[in-house]
Amino acid sequence: MMVSMRKVNLRSVDLNLLVVLEALLDEKQVTKAAERLHMSQPAVSRALQRLRSTFSDPLLVRSTEGYDLSVRATQIIGDLKTLLQSVSHIISEPEFSPKTSKQIVKIAGPDLETALYIPDLLAVMRQEAPEMQVELDSRPADYFEMLSRGDIHFAISGLAPLIAEDQFHRVMLDVTDTALIMGEHHPLASKEITLEEYLSARHGFISITGKGPAIMDDRLREMGKTRNTVLRLSSFMSVADFCEKTDLLFMLPTNLIAKISQGRAVVTKILPPELKGEPLPFYLYWHARDHHDLMHRWIKKSIIRQAGQHSM
Repeated sequence: MMVSMRKVNLRSVDLNLLVVLEALLDEKQVTKAAERLHMSQPAVSRALQRLRSTFSDPLLVRSTEGYDLSVRATQIIGDLKTLLQSVSHIISEPEFSPKTSKQIVKIAGPDLETALYIPDLLAVMRQEAPEMQVELDSRPADYFEMLSRGDIHFAISGLAPLIAEDQFHRVMLDVTDTALIMGEHHPLASKEITLEEYLSARHGFISITGKGPAIMDDRLREMGKTRNTVLRLSSFMSVADFCEKTDLLFMLPTNLIAKISQGRAVVTKILPPELKGEPLPFYLYWHARDHHDLMHRWIKKSIIRQAGQHSM
């Protein structure tokens, strides 16, 4: 037989009464329920009256041994306990143990930025979170869009989001100057470079998103000047190859130059004085939805703890 249920407006129901109801149905006595709840007996009696009105049922009925559960009370006690346990689980502080966690951490960022910071994270995880995994995405992309969609947990970038900035939290990992990198054979490799020489040289640049001009081109446009840009790359990893085999020069953060120039036939030169700008920060970004998640907090703390050794 199908039993129809009347609809209830939960806004009109004091959900705190459900805690009192559980104690009453367990103890089958107002006095014992009051002691268990650390409430006065009159307060529990008043709560029982309100519960009877809400359920349109006596809930507790007199018997030869005191009180017993009504049919309705017997029907709902199992669901009531499940509901209260679920509410308690929702409200209670979640737990996270790196030692036992098997979660997958998804991080995105340009290849060299991730190469600077993520190996240290893996070393920490090997000792403190041996069953956790990292998925690293270094493909050219809009990492802020990936964070917004929930595709990744963290992004490493020296850029700032162009829209919806209030969605994101960030912490600075490092700050670095910028410089020029070129092959040892380059005509400008052994001299101080002037603005005119810089502008007439052949340039390559990195576009992580694959869109738009380089930041330097925007600066030069504001100065009423242009440079000769002939190559756009989506990755830092091949910069040294192009420097060694062509007459191209690239402007990069000095910490990345140090990474890619090891063992390569390249040189680093300072920018012309007119083009020197503010130091470039590197940030770890995450979305506001994850800000209080315990796993995120642990990963963030682990990355920050190791990042200082990369400061120039």
